[in-house]
This record gives sequence, C-alpha cells and structure tokens, in this order.
Amino acid sequence: MKYHKFKSIFNEIIFEKSKADLITKVAKYPQRYIGLFRPTKPKVKLLQNLLQSHEIRFGDAFEKLIEEYLKELGYEILDKTFEYGNGDKLNVDQFFKKDDNYFFVEQKVRDDHDSTKKRGQITNFEKKLETIITIYGDDNLKGFFYFIDPDLIKNKNFYKEELDKMSADYGVELFICYGKEFFDLINESKTWDEIITYLKKWRNELPDTPEINFDKQPKHSFEEIKDLSPSIYRKLFDNEELYNEIVLTIFPEKQTLVLLKKYFETKDKKIYKTLVKKLTEKGIK
Repeated sequence: MKYHKFKSIFNEIIFEKSKADLITKVAKYPQRYIGLFRPTKPKVKLLQNLLQSHEIRFGDAFEKLIEEYLKELGYEILDKTFEYGNGDKLNVDQFFKKDDNYFFVEQKVRDDHDSTKKRGQITNFEKKLETIITIYGDDNLKGFFYFIDPDLIKNKNFYKEELDKMSADYGVELFICYGKEFFDLINESKTWDEIITYLKKWRNELPDTPEINFDKQPKHSFEEIKDLSPSIYRKLFDNEELYNEIVLTIFPEKQTLVLLKKYFETKDKKIYKTLVKKLTEKGIK
C-alpha cells in the first residue's frame, strides 16, 4: 500500500465527520458544555470531546485499513453482516477467504476491558462464530480475536482459555493475537512492518491538539455541516449562552456562519427562513 492511501483512510475516517458530530452533540446535550456546575470551561470540554471522538474513530480506521490490506494481498472480502437466530444483526469486523479457506476476525484496538466487558466480548464472539458456521460450515474456517495494540494484554489468559474451550467444542481453529501476531498467522508478516512504519509517519504529522476553530477552513467546515438537521441549528441559535460560549468559540470569525446563512437563504421551508432571521439578528451578514 502507498502511504498516501494509508493516510487518506485514517484522515477521512477519523477527522472528516468530527465537526458535524461535535455540533450535533452540543445541540443535543448543551448541559455537558455550559453551566456553572461544570469543572471545565467550554473550550476545554470541546477539545475533550474531539479527542474522545478521534480515539473511537481510530478503531474504525484500522478496521478499514486492514480490509484494504487484505484486498491487496489477494483475499476475497465477504459480506460482514449476518442475522443471528433471534433476528439480531451481527457485524463481523473482518470476514474474508482465499481458495477454500474462510477467516473471520473480531478486531479491537487494545485489550483493556473490565471483567464485565470482557465476558460480553466472548459471548459476542461465539454468536458470530455460531452464525458463520450455520451459513458456511465449520470446514476450513479460522477465527481470530485480534487486538491491534501489542502493548496491552490485560485479559490474554482469560481470552485464550475461553477460545480454547470454544475451539474444542465447535471444531474450529480459534486464535487470540496481538499486533503482528495476526499477520504472522496468515503468513503476511511484512504487512505489519509497513503498518508500523506508516503509523509512525502519520502520527508525526498530526498537530499536538485538534483544531476547534472551524473558521480556519470555513468552506471545508461548511460542506461538512451544511446538511445537519435544522433542529440542530435552531437549538444552537436559540440558546444565548450556548451561542456565545460554544458557537462563537467554534466559529470565532463567523465565516462559516455567513456561508450557512447564504445556504439557508436558498431553501424554501419556513424553518430555514427562521434560521436566516435568527442569524441576521445576531449580526451575521
């Protein structure tokens, strides 16, 4: 894989929708960001929210990244959505095949779950194993419980014991693996070395903290947030404290707000005309 593709996957999944998500959360849960009985100022809370969002999306980016690597390595990517016996939808992180061999992967960033969460993870893994066997059979099937970060192995003994029992009962090879171990098991060790090289390079290019001034790139910000529900904007513009403390922190030069107003002016629905009026009253030209 070329570094440009690696970087694009990470940047798109981790950062592209973070502004829209942040604005939506602010509108829905304003009490988390403003008010006297908060231990942090709004700007700090916004930063914390973005950092948390990026951490969550990091795992999503790795899911997409590994899928793309598997494609390049010649594996056939299979449908990853299944219906369990009771009608529940199950999503497998990776499901692929080569020749007559099938592989499925439950993928997490790090092994740091508490006792309740780790048991839930095993239960969830077994549901997916059972469902895949029902559809594809148990011949030539291998399953992996894969943690990307090799430095956190909090529950390794527990997972190994549970997977060993499950493997014996279902007659399927199951593995607990960390970091490079997954790629060793599918005989693609060099892939992990490339991932680590690219990941170091990508991290070195990141700013120290996320940018919470969305007016730094007003056109880009506008394109990301323009089609949010009008109810989101109504809540942001109606609450004076929220507008002054949060909206003007996110849009300090008001350039994105100007673009939003012009966009709302092209809409016919009454709610958009109301939003235009509210922005006009706040001095947005």
